[in-house]
Amino acid sequence: MPKTTSPAQTPDLESGVDAAVDAAPKRNRRGRPGYDRETLINKATEVFVTRGYDGTSMDTVARELGITKSAIYHHVKSKEELLHLAINRGIRALDSAVEAESQRPGLDALERLRAAVHASVVILIEYHHSVTLLLRVRGNSAVEVEALEQRRKIDDKIRVLVAAAIEEGGLRSDFTPGLITRLLFGMVNSITEWYRPSYPVDPERIADAVTSMAFNGLEV
Repeated sequence: MPKTTSPAQTPDLESGVDAAVDAAPKRNRRGRPGYDRETLINKATEVFVTRGYDGTSMDTVARELGITKSAIYHHVKSKEELLHLAINRGIRALDSAVEAESQRPGLDALERLRAAVHASVVILIEYHHSVTLLLRVRGNSAVEVEALEQRRKIDDKIRVLVAAAIEEGGLRSDFTPGLITRLLFGMVNSITEWYRPSYPVDPERIADAVTSMAFNGLEV
C-alpha cells in the first residue's frame, strides 16, 4: 500500500500559501484557494469521476482545483496514490457497513441481509463519487487490482448472507446465491448512474425503496 504523509508532519496547505504571501508583501494577493488533505481528496475524486481517471493528469487536477501541482504534492506522491485514497474511502465505508449488519445479533440471515443491502445504499449515496470510482476500475494498475479484490471480499460477505437466508428458508431456493448477489448489487450499484446530491428524495427513503423492491420478489 502506498505510504501517505501523516497530517502531523504536513503543513496546512492554506497556511503555506499565506506564509508565502507574507514573505513577499509587495506581490498582489490573488486569493488562490487552499486545500487540506481531506478536501483535496474529495475534490480530486470528483474530477476523476467527471473526466475519467486515465484521462486526467495531475496538471488537470491542479487546474480544476485552482491550485498548483506542487501544492498537490504536499499531500500525495502521485496520481496513483490519490486514486488509492479516493477509492479507499468508499471501500472502507461499504465494508464496515456490510460487516456490521451481517454480524448483528438477534436477527435471522434474511433480516441481516436486508439490513446490509439497506446500509450499502446509504453508504453509496454518502460516498457517491468514491463508490462510483470504485465501480469503474478495471484492474489496470496495482491500486485498481487491490480495489477489485476488496470489492470481491464485500461481495463474498453478501453471498454468505444470501446462502444462509436460503438455507433458513427465508429466500427462494431456485436461484443460486451468486446470482441473487449479482442481482441485488446490480440494483444497488445502478444508483451511481443517476443519483445526484440535488435528487429530491432522502437517502434513507431510497434505501427503503431498493430493499422493498428487491426482496419482495425474492422472499418465500
